[in-house]
Amino acid sequence: MAYTRKDASTLTAGEKRRFVNALLALKRRGEYDEFVRTHIEYFVPDGEDGLRTAHMAPSFLPWHRRFLLDLERALRRVDSSVTVPYWDWTKDRTRTSAPWGRDLLGGDGRRSDHRVTTGPFAHATGNWTLREGITDEEYLTRDLGHAAAPLTLPTRHDLDVALRDPVYDTAPWDSTSRRGFRNRLEGWGAGSGRASWRNHNRVHRWVGGSMVGGASVNDPVFWLHHAFIDLLWTRWQDRHRGARYLPARPPGPADEQRDRIVARHERLPPWDVTPDQLEDVRGIYRYA
Repeated sequence: MAYTRKDASTLTAGEKRRFVNALLALKRRGEYDEFVRTHIEYFVPDGEDGLRTAHMAPSFLPWHRRFLLDLERALRRVDSSVTVPYWDWTKDRTRTSAPWGRDLLGGDGRRSDHRVTTGPFAHATGNWTLREGITDEEYLTRDLGHAAAPLTLPTRHDLDVALRDPVYDTAPWDSTSRRGFRNRLEGWGAGSGRASWRNHNRVHRWVGGSMVGGASVNDPVFWLHHAFIDLLWTRWQDRHRGARYLPARPPGPADEQRDRIVARHERLPPWDVTPDQLEDVRGIYRYA
């Protein structure tokens, strides 16, 4: 029977406690840091050689869908009642709204060094030491909204621009694709700096601190953010019935994207699964 992923703002006190406790259990066992390492390994920009699966590629959505499922299955081995909640950042848009409560993910970082000092993932609790993809600090950092140079979260209108696009993705199948739902949602825009951060990417930047870069999984809000991204993919599928993951076939021998992206029926590393097999998850979970 399919289980339900809920909006973080609707969770009961008990649901928040069980979700947090399951995350902390994975951290104690060393399992959580495996997820951080996996994301770092597969965070390959399109300016580098080799296969891209997690970002700047058509497989951005199915890759993170499977990544979320792996985390969720690990959580449910700890507590079978737990599912990953989602953060709808089009409505919960302030530094004090869901999910930033002391009983869920904790709040903003302090002004001096962006260190998170509240909630269950504050370093002072002794339960959340960062070990992967860090330079100096071993504590979780956030800079919600970038107080020194304010940045806003994407709006419903920003999302609707992406959701209206009837095509999943288009050539050249990377961060420069100007059409296609995938890149409109992932959020690689033209130019550089703040103006080029859209939708998914802009949320990572809005949270700041540990959420920027390949080691962003170090902040548990990563999962709530990507659960919402996954929900948006289901909404796009409902809106454009029959639209499929693209490309359907691998690029030709003369195409510079040959062997650099995953086509619909090709294996999606690091798993033995294809994007095609991840397009329909209604038998596994649904969204409230």
